[in-house]
Amino acid sequence: MLPKYKRILLKLSGEALMGDKSFGFDTDVINQYAQDIKSITELGVQVAIVIGGGNIYRGMNEAETGIERAHGDYMGMLATVINGMALQAGLEKAGVFTRLQSAIKMEQIAEPYIRRRAIRHVEKGRVVIFGAGTGNPYFTTDTAGSLRAIEINADVILKGTRVDGIYTADPEKDPSATKYNVITFQDCISQNLRVMDMTAFTLCMENNLPIIVFDMNKPDNLRRVVTGEKVGTLVKG
Repeated sequence: MLPKYKRILLKLSGEALMGDKSFGFDTDVINQYAQDIKSITELGVQVAIVIGGGNIYRGMNEAETGIERAHGDYMGMLATVINGMALQAGLEKAGVFTRLQSAIKMEQIAEPYIRRRAIRHVEKGRVVIFGAGTGNPYFTTDTAGSLRAIEINADVILKGTRVDGIYTADPEKDPSATKYNVITFQDCISQNLRVMDMTAFTLCMENNLPIIVFDMNKPDNLRRVVTGEKVGTLVKG
């Protein structure tokens, strides 16, 4: 089956890697993700990944911790590199060639982020994992995902979450919430649907980059999304 998208940016949350644990990694989740990602590379899809760090460190309230926001954000960036290394290990165990690029220099474990090099890697079929967010405090990994997707000319952002799309309300709290199959950027804004943080969302809207929100924890969903099946919710202009 031919893929609908040639080049994708997969955005994963750090919390997703925890599985049922309260901290760190669940190797079963990493292995499932690795197999799903491998299945789409075998279709010829070029894959880049941005992953969060919330399973290790989440920016804390400065008043409670005494850690200023910028300092805490850098700590969070380092957590995303740890997650990137964990996912890299899982992918390579599955036989997928990878490169980890970091927006903060740490030559012993990751390449520095260089746009042209990242594009060359995905063109050669390597999965590129972008670590350390944008390298700047006050920006989320959602924003890093949008930025990197635009920089490498991705066709779409696939936002892998625990829910199977965008709903009128939080389905975990409101059983009457209904799911959207397709929704526009403007409708998301007018209805205050928190698909991503506003900076990330605006970047996608201004660059006409579609977003698909889907349940990454359901095996084979990723392959179904890239082959054009109606999985999750499509956000477009």
